[in-house]
Amino acid sequence: MDDGRKPDEAAPAPSYRYVVLATLILVYTLNFLDRQILGILAKPIKDEFGLTDGQFGLMGGLAFALLYTTLAIPIAWLADRFSRVWIMTAALTVWSGFTALCGFAGGFWQLFFSRMGVGVGEAGGVAPAYSLIADYFPKSQRARALAAYAFGIPLGSGLGTLVGGLLAATYGWRTAFIVVGLLGVVLAPIFRAIVKDPPRGGADRIESAAPPAPPAPPPPFGDAVRLLAAKPSFWLLSFGAAASSVCGYGVAAWLPSFFMRSLGLTLSQTAWYYSGIALFGGLLGIWLGGVVADKLGAKSKSGYPITPAIAFLISVPCFLLAMNSGALFGGLGRTGAMTAAFLIFLIPTGLNLAWLGPITAAVQHLAPAPMRTTASALFLLINNLLGIAVGIYYFGLVSDLLKPVFGAESLRWSIYTGMGFYLVAAGLFFLASKRLEKDWVD
Repeated sequence: MDDGRKPDEAAPAPSYRYVVLATLILVYTLNFLDRQILGILAKPIKDEFGLTDGQFGLMGGLAFALLYTTLAIPIAWLADRFSRVWIMTAALTVWSGFTALCGFAGGFWQLFFSRMGVGVGEAGGVAPAYSLIADYFPKSQRARALAAYAFGIPLGSGLGTLVGGLLAATYGWRTAFIVVGLLGVVLAPIFRAIVKDPPRGGADRIESAAPPAPPAPPPPFGDAVRLLAAKPSFWLLSFGAAASSVCGYGVAAWLPSFFMRSLGLTLSQTAWYYSGIALFGGLLGIWLGGVVADKLGAKSKSGYPITPAIAFLISVPCFLLAMNSGALFGGLGRTGAMTAAFLIFLIPTGLNLAWLGPITAAVQHLAPAPMRTTASALFLLINNLLGIAVGIYYFGLVSDLLKPVFGAESLRWSIYTGMGFYLVAAGLFFLASKRLEKDWVD
C-alpha cells in the first residue's frame, strides 16, 4: 500500500496543517465554482439552446450527479489504498478541463456530456479531502476544520455566480466556462507540490498520546459497507443530509433565475446580488455550525446532528419571508425592499449550510481511520445522488408543471414546495441524535 508517506516519517509541524487546510479550501472553492456556475448562466444558455426549466434541471442535475456519485465509491476505495493527494490532483485537472470544454458546446447534448465529464473529475475531489483533514486535525478540532473546509461551498458559489455572471454579461457564457476551467488546470500542479499525505489515523493519536505506529492496512470494501449498513445513525445522517441537499442544491441553482424573473434584476445585477448572499451568509453559517457542534459534541455526541436540525427549523420561515420581502417591504421603495431581502436571505443561507461541519465530522467517526474515505464516499453517494440529481431537476420540473397556473411566477411556487425537504432533514437529524452515541467510533 502507498499512502503517500513512509510509515516512519515524522509527523508534520502543527502549523503546516493550516497550510494544507487553506490549500484544500482553495481546491474546494474551484470545485463548487465549476459546479455552481451553471446556475447564473441558466438564462443565456436556455435562450441560445431553447431549453425548458425541466431540460435545464436535467442537465444541471442528472448530467453531473450520475457519474459524480457512482465513481466516488471506487475512487474512495483507491484513496484508502494509494496517495490521496495524487488522486485529488488528477481529479482537479479532469473536472477543470471538462469545465473549459463546456464553453465549446454546440447544443444541449454536447453540454450535457461535458457536465458529465465535470462530474467524473469531481468524484475524486471531496471524499479524499475529508480523509486528509481527519488525519491532520485532532478530534477536538475536527468539526471546525471540516466546517472551514466547507467554506469552499459559499466561496465557490459566490465567486462562480459573480465571476460567471460578469464574464457572461460582458463576453458571453462560453468565455465564463473557459476562464474558470483553465484556473483549475493551472492550480493542479501547485496543489500537488504543497500538500503531502499524512499517516492515516495519525491525528487520532495526538490527543491520546499514543506512540506512532504504521497505519493499518485498509480492510476489504465489503467490510466497510457492512459496518456502516449496520449503523442506523449512518442512514439517518445520510438521508437527512440528502433531504437538505435536495433543497440546498436546487435553490442554489434556481435562485439566480428567480431574481431575474420575479425581482427584475439583470444578469450582472444578479451576479453581484446573489454572490454576496451566498458568500457572507454561507461563511457565517458554516463556521457557526462547526463551532457550536464542537462545543455541544464535547458534552454529548448528539450535539452534532441536533445543531443543524435546529438550524433548518429556523431557516424555513426566514427563507419564505425573504422571498416575499418585496411585497412586505414595498413601502421602502425598490432599493429598500431589495436591501431588506438581501439581509433576510443571509439568515437561511447560513443556517441551511450549518450542517456541513457537524455531519461530515460525525460520519468520520462512524468508521475507523482506514475506512474513512470509503465511509465519506458512501455518505456522499446518498447525499449527492439525491441532492444534486433530484434537487436541481425537481425545481425545474415543478416550475414547468406549475407554469399554466402561475405563469412567470411558477419558479417561485416551485421553490416554496421545496422547503418541505428541510423539515424532513431536521426530523431525520433529530432521530440520528438518539443513535449516534452508540454508533460512534473513537
